[in-house]
Amino acid sequence: MNPEVHERACRLIDAWHVEGISAPEGEWLDAHLAECTACRGRARANERVLQALRSNTVTVDPALVSRTQARVRLRSRELRENQVRMRALWISCALSWVLGVASAPLVWRAFQWVGLRAALPNLVWKTAFALWWLLPAGAVAALLARQRRHAANQDGYTTLHR
Repeated sequence: MNPEVHERACRLIDAWHVEGISAPEGEWLDAHLAECTACRGRARANERVLQALRSNTVTVDPALVSRTQARVRLRSRELRENQVRMRALWISCALSWVLGVASAPLVWRAFQWVGLRAALPNLVWKTAFALWWLLPAGAVAALLARQRRHAANQDGYTTLHR
Protein backbone atom coordinates (compact mmCIF):
# COMPACT_ATOMS: atom_id res chain seq x y z
CA MET A 1 0.00 0.00 0.00
CA ASN A 2 1.05 3.60 -0.54
CA PRO A 3 3.18 4.99 2.35
CA GLU A 4 1.34 8.33 2.13
CA VAL A 5 -1.92 6.54 2.96
CA HIS A 6 -0.33 5.08 6.11
CA GLU A 7 1.09 8.47 7.07
CA ARG A 8 -2.37 10.01 6.72
CA ALA A 9 -3.87 7.21 8.79
CA CYS A 10 -1.24 7.68 11.51
CA ARG A 11 -1.90 11.43 11.63
CA LEU A 12 -5.65 10.82 11.89
CA ILE A 13 -5.21 8.15 14.58
CA ASP A 14 -3.11 10.56 16.65
CA ALA A 15 -5.51 13.46 16.10
CA TRP A 16 -8.62 11.39 16.78
CA HIS A 17 -8.39 11.47 20.58
CA VAL A 18 -6.58 14.79 20.95
CA GLU A 19 -8.37 17.27 18.72
CA GLY A 20 -10.96 15.16 16.96
CA ILE A 21 -11.39 14.56 13.26
CA SER A 22 -14.15 15.39 10.80
CA ALA A 23 -16.84 12.86 9.86
CA PRO A 24 -15.44 12.21 6.35
CA GLU A 25 -11.96 11.67 7.79
CA GLY A 26 -13.44 9.33 10.42
CA GLU A 27 -15.20 7.30 7.71
CA TRP A 28 -12.01 7.10 5.68
CA LEU A 29 -10.03 6.05 8.76
CA ASP A 30 -12.59 3.36 9.69
CA ALA A 31 -12.44 1.95 6.16
CA HIS A 32 -8.64 2.01 6.23
CA LEU A 33 -8.45 0.33 9.65
CA ALA A 34 -10.75 -2.44 8.40
CA GLU A 35 -8.20 -3.24 5.67
CA CYS A 36 -4.83 -2.47 7.30
CA THR A 37 -3.63 -4.55 10.23
CA ALA A 38 -0.56 -2.34 10.93
CA CYS A 39 -2.64 0.82 11.33
CA ARG A 40 -5.29 -1.09 13.30
CA GLY A 41 -2.50 -2.21 15.67
CA ARG A 42 -1.34 1.38 16.06
CA ALA A 43 -4.89 2.50 16.85
CA ARG A 44 -5.23 -0.24 19.49
CA ALA A 45 -1.85 0.68 20.99
CA ASN A 46 -2.98 4.31 21.25
CA GLU A 47 -6.18 3.17 22.98
CA ARG A 48 -4.21 1.10 25.51
CA VAL A 49 -1.84 3.99 26.25
CA LEU A 50 -4.73 6.40 26.75
CA GLN A 51 -6.50 3.95 29.06
CA ALA A 52 -3.30 3.54 31.10
CA LEU A 53 -2.90 7.30 31.36
CA ARG A 54 -6.51 7.76 32.43
CA SER A 55 -6.22 5.09 35.11
CA ASN A 56 -3.27 6.84 36.79
CA THR A 57 -4.14 9.07 39.69
CA VAL A 58 -2.00 11.90 40.93
CA THR A 59 -2.33 13.24 44.45
CA VAL A 60 -1.52 16.88 44.99
CA ASP A 61 -1.07 18.73 48.25
CA PRO A 62 -4.33 20.65 48.94
CA ALA A 63 -2.32 23.69 50.03
CA LEU A 64 -0.62 23.77 46.63
CA VAL A 65 -4.01 23.57 44.91
CA SER A 66 -5.45 26.44 46.97
CA ARG A 67 -2.35 28.63 46.42
CA THR A 68 -2.49 27.95 42.70
CA GLN A 69 -6.19 28.77 42.56
CA ALA A 70 -5.59 32.00 44.50
CA ARG A 71 -2.80 33.05 42.13
CA VAL A 72 -4.92 32.25 39.08
CA ARG A 73 -7.80 34.32 40.49
CA LEU A 74 -5.42 37.20 41.29
CA ARG A 75 -3.92 37.13 37.79
CA SER A 76 -7.39 36.99 36.26
CA ARG A 77 -8.43 40.04 38.26
CA GLU A 78 -5.25 41.88 37.20
CA LEU A 79 -5.93 41.10 33.54
CA ARG A 80 -9.54 42.32 33.81
CA GLU A 81 -8.43 45.56 35.48
CA ASN A 82 -5.76 46.08 32.84
CA GLN A 83 -8.33 45.47 30.11
CA VAL A 84 -10.66 48.10 31.61
CA ARG A 85 -7.78 50.59 31.84
CA MET A 86 -6.73 49.94 28.26
CA ARG A 87 -10.31 50.32 27.03
CA ALA A 88 -10.54 53.70 28.79
CA LEU A 89 -7.21 54.69 27.24
CA TRP A 90 -8.38 53.78 23.73
CA ILE A 91 -11.62 55.69 24.21
CA SER A 92 -9.76 58.76 25.44
CA CYS A 93 -7.30 58.48 22.51
CA ALA A 94 -10.17 58.30 20.02
CA LEU A 95 -11.87 61.29 21.64
CA SER A 96 -8.58 63.17 21.61
CA TRP A 97 -8.11 62.49 17.90
CA VAL A 98 -11.64 63.61 17.07
CA LEU A 99 -11.27 66.81 19.07
CA GLY A 100 -7.78 67.37 17.67
CA VAL A 101 -8.96 67.08 14.08
CA ALA A 102 -11.94 69.34 14.78
CA SER A 103 -9.81 72.00 16.48
CA ALA A 104 -6.76 71.84 14.18
CA PRO A 105 -7.82 74.76 11.94
CA LEU A 106 -8.47 76.98 14.97
CA VAL A 107 -5.15 76.08 16.62
CA TRP A 108 -3.34 76.65 13.29
CA ARG A 109 -4.84 80.14 13.03
CA ALA A 110 -3.92 80.88 16.65
CA PHE A 111 -0.28 79.86 16.13
CA GLN A 112 -0.19 81.83 12.88
CA TRP A 113 -1.59 84.91 14.64
CA VAL A 114 0.94 84.63 17.49
CA GLY A 115 3.74 84.10 14.98
CA LEU A 116 2.77 87.20 13.02
CA ARG A 117 2.27 89.35 16.13
CA ALA A 118 5.60 88.24 17.64
CA ALA A 119 7.35 88.55 14.24
CA LEU A 120 8.48 84.93 14.40
CA PRO A 121 9.77 83.19 11.28
CA ASN A 122 7.27 80.79 9.72
CA LEU A 123 9.46 77.82 10.55
CA VAL A 124 9.36 78.65 14.27
CA TRP A 125 5.58 78.94 14.69
CA LYS A 126 4.94 75.97 12.36
CA THR A 127 7.37 73.87 14.41
CA ALA A 128 5.61 75.00 17.58
CA PHE A 129 2.29 73.96 16.04
CA ALA A 130 3.69 70.49 15.22
CA LEU A 131 5.09 70.11 18.73
CA TRP A 132 1.71 71.16 20.15
CA TRP A 133 0.29 67.94 18.65
CA LEU A 134 3.31 65.64 19.04
CA LEU A 135 4.37 66.26 22.63
CA PRO A 136 1.19 64.94 24.32
CA ALA A 137 1.24 61.81 22.16
CA GLY A 138 4.93 61.34 22.94
CA ALA A 139 4.29 61.75 26.65
CA VAL A 140 1.52 59.15 26.58
CA ALA A 141 3.73 56.76 24.59
CA ALA A 142 6.52 57.21 27.13
CA LEU A 143 4.13 56.56 30.02
CA LEU A 144 2.79 53.40 28.35
CA ALA A 145 6.33 52.17 27.67
CA ARG A 146 7.25 52.83 31.29
CA GLN A 147 4.15 50.98 32.49
CA ARG A 148 4.93 47.98 30.27
CA ARG A 149 8.55 47.92 31.40
CA HIS A 150 7.42 48.07 35.02
CA ALA A 151 4.91 45.25 34.44
CA ALA A 152 7.57 43.16 32.70
CA ASN A 153 9.97 43.73 35.60
CA GLN A 154 7.23 42.76 38.09
CA ASP A 155 6.46 39.57 36.14
CA GLY A 156 10.16 38.74 35.98
CA TYR A 157 10.52 39.36 39.70
CA THR A 158 7.52 37.25 40.65
CA THR A 159 8.61 34.43 38.35
CA LEU A 160 12.11 34.32 39.81
CA HIS A 161 11.20 34.86 43.46
CA ARG A 162 8.21 32.60 44.02
